Amino acid sequence: MDALSCALLPDFCSLCGSPLPQLYPVPICDACWTEFPAQSGPVCSRCGDTVDAARIGFESASQALCRACRLAPPRFVRAVAYGPYQGRLKDAIHALKYDRLHPAAHGLGRMLAEAIAQLASEAPSDLLVVPIPLHRTKLAQRGFNQARSLAAHALKFLSKSHPQWRLTLASSTLMRLRATDSQAGLTPHMRRINVRGAFSVSDPSAVTLKHVLLVDDIMTTGATARAAAQALMKAGAASVWVATLARARRMNGSGRGVSTKDTDEIEDIAGNSPAAAIREASRLSSQDQRSF
Repeated sequence: MDALSCALLPDFCSLCGSPLPQLYPVPICDACWTEFPAQSGPVCSRCGDTVDAARIGFESASQALCRACRLAPPRFVRAVAYGPYQGRLKDAIHALKYDRLHPAAHGLGRMLAEAIAQLASEAPSDLLVVPIPLHRTKLAQRGFNQARSLAAHALKFLSKSHPQWRLTLASSTLMRLRATDSQAGLTPHMRRINVRGAFSVSDPSAVTLKHVLLVDDIMTTGATARAAAQALMKAGAASVWVATLARARRMNGSGRGVSTKDTDEIEDIAGNSPAAAIREASRLSSQDQRSF
């Protein structure tokens, strides 16, 4: 029946364009699903960013810190990711977010669950799972929050693989106060200025003395993860952890593999900052090029 259906109503893989041999619940071929590499190589033990191999000579691989975390430690305890933001994983995230390929959230959620599971040995047994929110205008435009979809599917997998872990989805805990303009082309310092004060906790009593896991699809420089963690800690959270599906890697020493289309990732959901702040950031950026 599948063969006849495919002959009459041919379908193609949303990522590589190859014909699908049978009807798939998610139009992504088996070959593409195998091309989602997991994170590898030395990474910062705090934020998950890449760490120069030379740095490992001074610190153990499990304790190595990137320059940003050494200069200004973030308010979150640790950030983890499933894989690098490139190749098929990047294509799949774009298909989910921009092409509204909702069924892909199931398979991607399984990968996010694998990333979250990296924290099982050190994170508390009770966690509030808080997806990074979209501003209401972006939510109305897109129709869904990809971070929430991924988190919901990830928790279903984790309820089976880690039944002792009490993970509670709390989608309305964090609010995004400003709409987002593209941050493509901004220096790291300008991004930090742009994201400052972008988040607020809807009900501080709900997070007081609670441990929180922030979840999103992508993490790039760390500015928004820092801002969201800051808002949660200020509201009284006991600790904040971060898990994302993908992590952008440094390219050519400082830049990252992020396109102008990626304007609302975990690092790019800051919102509109005053023009004066951006001008000030531009003035200071030549003096301050820290990568977060």
